[in-house]
Amino acid sequence: MAKVELQRLWKRYGDIVAVEDFSLVAEDGEFIVFVGPSGCGKTTTMRIIAGLEVASEGRVLFDDKDVTDELPSNRDVAMVFQNYALFPHLNVFSNMAFGMRLRKRPKAEIEERIKRTAQILGIENILQRRPRELSGGQRQRVALGRAIVREPRVFLMDEPLSNLDAALRMEMRAEIIKLQERLAVTTFYVTHDQVEALSMGDRIVVMRNGRVQQIGSPTELYDQPQNAYVASFIGSPPMNFLHGRVEGDSVALPEERTALAFNGAARAALTRAEGGEVTIGIRPEHIIFSDRPAESGLLSIVGTVDTVEPLGHTTLVRAKMASNKRLSVLINGKARLHEGETVYATFPPNRLYLFEHKSERALLGIVE
Repeated sequence: MAKVELQRLWKRYGDIVAVEDFSLVAEDGEFIVFVGPSGCGKTTTMRIIAGLEVASEGRVLFDDKDVTDELPSNRDVAMVFQNYALFPHLNVFSNMAFGMRLRKRPKAEIEERIKRTAQILGIENILQRRPRELSGGQRQRVALGRAIVREPRVFLMDEPLSNLDAALRMEMRAEIIKLQERLAVTTFYVTHDQVEALSMGDRIVVMRNGRVQQIGSPTELYDQPQNAYVASFIGSPPMNFLHGRVEGDSVALPEERTALAFNGAARAALTRAEGGEVTIGIRPEHIIFSDRPAESGLLSIVGTVDTVEPLGHTTLVRAKMASNKRLSVLINGKARLHEGETVYATFPPNRLYLFEHKSERALLGIVE
């Protein structure tokens, strides 16, 4: 186990900047998730930690020791890849033992570690099978097992669940969480799935175009996003955004032919908006539908029902507003709404988010 410190990492490929000024301290035993769209630099950052990529600038420290120039084999890390990377001609036991045999570990030690790891992962009855005889979930467990038997200081997992179906992803997600808690190994996990990130990470690193947008706990990122990009990426369904112009204590929404009045902390936040333009964020779960305009203390926007998607215990409704933009609303239970029906999307002002329109920086988190 190790504390891992990344100090102002840069990675350039010619004129292309893949990672820009990345700094992070991961405490011993912490589960860190890198999340962002494809090409944002999260896998490159992980490969720098592993030693598979050389940073253009910056340092990597394990327990305060500089390992920036050390080979991957000297860093004592174990990686789990998206494609499992199992040897097809070897059985499960030999796949798991491969790394230890290269390091010339005693045979008894290899057998003991594999037996213990197989029991943890529930694969003790498939040790003699080859990869082609295994299901996707079993292959993933074998790949995890091969990393675990190494007993590394750091785990690195690069989208290990992306090839699994939805039900198996959920199951394996829970298995990895329990496994990491039991082993208490410092873990870096790469994903583009924000649901995975929210459910697994002690802290989440949101990345965009090689830059860190925000680092924080799932709750911090959800309740207090530092900019509109983080707010849009964290949460499912995604946050709704409305572009408005500050007019005194109100925000005019010209495209929707209405205005929203603010008071208290929100009113003060409006004065900090450069150029007088703001973006209002509303999460789908904070909106309710009504057949009449909002009562005192609430805000509302009129629209017409466009689509209704039953999701079991919830229903996702999209309403078309005056601008032809769609507002997503997540309703508990079944929604008795029909396409074309006029509705008022109603929400409390203390559940709104405010962002400066041009810079996207947060003016206020959840407005109280």
